[in-house]
Amino acid sequence: MIYHIRHQTIVHYDALVQLARFNLRLRPAPWPGQWTSDYHLAVDPAPSSIESRPSAWPVHVARLEIDSLLHQIVIESSFRAGIQDSAPIEPQDDDPIIAAVAQAALEARDMGSAGPAQFLHASPRVPLLPQIGAWAGDLLASDRPIVGAALALARRIKGAFAYVSGATDAMTPVEDAFAARHGVCQDFAHVMVAALRWFGLPAAYVSGYLRTDPPPGMPRLVGADAMHAWVMLWCGPTRGWIGFDPTNGVIAGDGHVFVAMGRDYADVAPMDGLFVGGSGQNVKVMVDVMPEEEET
Repeated sequence: MIYHIRHQTIVHYDALVQLARFNLRLRPAPWPGQWTSDYHLAVDPAPSSIESRPSAWPVHVARLEIDSLLHQIVIESSFRAGIQDSAPIEPQDDDPIIAAVAQAALEARDMGSAGPAQFLHASPRVPLLPQIGAWAGDLLASDRPIVGAALALARRIKGAFAYVSGATDAMTPVEDAFAARHGVCQDFAHVMVAALRWFGLPAAYVSGYLRTDPPPGMPRLVGADAMHAWVMLWCGPTRGWIGFDPTNGVIAGDGHVFVAMGRDYADVAPMDGLFVGGSGQNVKVMVDVMPEEEET
């Protein structure tokens, strides 16, 4: 499956801004089973500098500096992405059990950006919370095969939590979203990561895009898609990293386009930074995830 993806962010300031510094994490990092090409980043007004920054995780970071006076910034990222055609990932009878994966993670010697040891412990946005561990404990018993157990957890989150747009924001603590049993994909991913790490499993937060289909007979609406978040779980040296989407209760497939992976949202936020001046801001985001065969 090949997609054309366009992501536009418009930041409007209530008063004149004198200086703006941004980190963008919009260019997809390399990931097995996916390729990207034709990446283009457009910024208006043009920044005085753009430079790539290193990251400890599978994340592309671009640092922008804008020194001119401005009321508005428009940032547009676009690229092609191809997802390798393969059979859907499913639980197998011979999948390793959770205890074996937890032990293998402790013994792993891969200290690279996607090494399992990087994603075992609490992180700034995902503390290890006993209430989440207890809630997921029956599904993550040590003798359960890991892929089936993780899929059951994703489905439990989907069934137990209400998707309520605007009920939370990027700063909502995972314990608040868990207690309220509602939120958005970011919250559901944080809850699942917290549960998996409680049981010693390497779990990461993924930022990317999800193909959405319009209702039958209706046209695809321009700008109506959005970024999405799901979870990568290291399922042992043989199975490797597998994506689980707790918002939809599924294993990630060819409709999920990987952009970045980190310990939690803070590592992969599409945009963050600071500005000098102004009294407030309004951010509008428009995303299109278009299958190539639908383009005319």
